[in-house]
Amino acid sequence: MKDATLPVLSLSGEPYEIGYGHGRGARPLIERNLALYFRRYRDEIGLERGEVLRRAGVWLDRVKGLDPAYAAMVRGLSDGSEFPMLDLAALDARYELFYGEFVRQGLATACTAFAVLPERTENGRLLLGENWDWFPEVAALWLRVEWGDLTVLAFTEAGIVGGKIGLNSAGVGLAVNGLVSHLDRWDGEGIPFHVRTWRILCARGLGEAVDVVKRDRAPGSANFLVGAAGEVGHGAVVNLERAPSGAARVEPTDGILVHANHFLAPERLGVREPLAEERRSTHLRQARLAEILSNATGHGPLAAEKVQDALRDHLGHPDSVCRHPSPVFPPQANYATALSVVMDLHARCVNYTSGPPCRSAFRTLALDAAERQEGDG
Repeated sequence: MKDATLPVLSLSGEPYEIGYGHGRGARPLIERNLALYFRRYRDEIGLERGEVLRRAGVWLDRVKGLDPAYAAMVRGLSDGSEFPMLDLAALDARYELFYGEFVRQGLATACTAFAVLPERTENGRLLLGENWDWFPEVAALWLRVEWGDLTVLAFTEAGIVGGKIGLNSAGVGLAVNGLVSHLDRWDGEGIPFHVRTWRILCARGLGEAVDVVKRDRAPGSANFLVGAAGEVGHGAVVNLERAPSGAARVEPTDGILVHANHFLAPERLGVREPLAEERRSTHLRQARLAEILSNATGHGPLAAEKVQDALRDHLGHPDSVCRHPSPVFPPQANYATALSVVMDLHARCVNYTSGPPCRSAFRTLALDAAERQEGDG
């Protein structure tokens, strides 16, 4: 297996300084993502550069009012990278811009998230993570951020401030799934996706994190799987499907929770899902990962390595839990697993691969320590 690593930037200070450090430290990666995103905006969802920037301006004006600290990080990102602020807002707003068009096209990208509660795991650890499926060529990194009295370890795409998947020093962790509903609008009122994920990652406890998911309106739909670790042997997860109409909770089954890219409680939220070819994939991945994890726990406590193996599953390839480019899409518009991650919230560490996990060994990245490869001493 190849040794695939992601850069790690350690950042601290005021929000502007954090954004500046991200921009300065990841400038070549940001440049790659800007070219990638503006091409895919045009070719995949039909948005030319001028329209993307117009929408990014609407998004940025809203964020300045809703979350000045997040807006300050975007401003610092622009100054640090020396790219225009609106160009970078077009990256940070990519969830709203893409998913707003996915509603019209009947699409949803393929991510498969999970949680395994301490009563089901080896050593009583709370495991949380996912296969995050997106553009295969996206440039990504980890940010280790000193944010007030917290340290946050977050995965993000270069040029998107904050983070979307990760954990913090209070033992709170987050995994996410994209969802689409007939109520979603790119310019809908409420807290944008990446602003909300960063707020969750900065929560000091499970209750605060859940409140962030439920709070205020949302322009689009998404799933937030939040966990919090207490003493070893104790921990809890809350899965909330969020739509513009509200939030619905989905409970674990026998200590396991799996979520893919369709609503499990659409009737409680009053949503319809305009899914086309993705419907088969999301239902297959949902059932398959739940089956593997449930069967594995039937043979005793579940080790993190067994979860990693589950994320390599290829049933239904290429639209499997471990996703690969599909012949349905042209090469320049394909999707694949870009990150596979298993987080140990008690140990405050992430085990991850960059790219499909079938091709890479998992690496361990601790909140307060250096990175090492699976099997290192």
